[in-house]
Amino acid sequence: METINNAANYVGDKASELTSGASKEANKNVAKDSDASIGTRASAAKDALGDKADETKNSASAEGNKQAATH
Repeated sequence: METINNAANYVGDKASELTSGASKEANKNVAKDSDASIGTRASAAKDALGDKADETKNSASAEGNKQAATH
């Protein structure tokens, strides 16, 4: 049963990792957009950093759940 829970958590973490990565890239593009206001660009840059942190956290969690499911 624990293996099933770990596998399910892995899938959820992986999905969150991918979502955070996509959001990070979108925010990076906004931050680089010279047509956007400086406030919008700064906010997007801050959000991209947060998304990167979430992406990294979810990746680590996914890897931990993957290892736990296989042992």
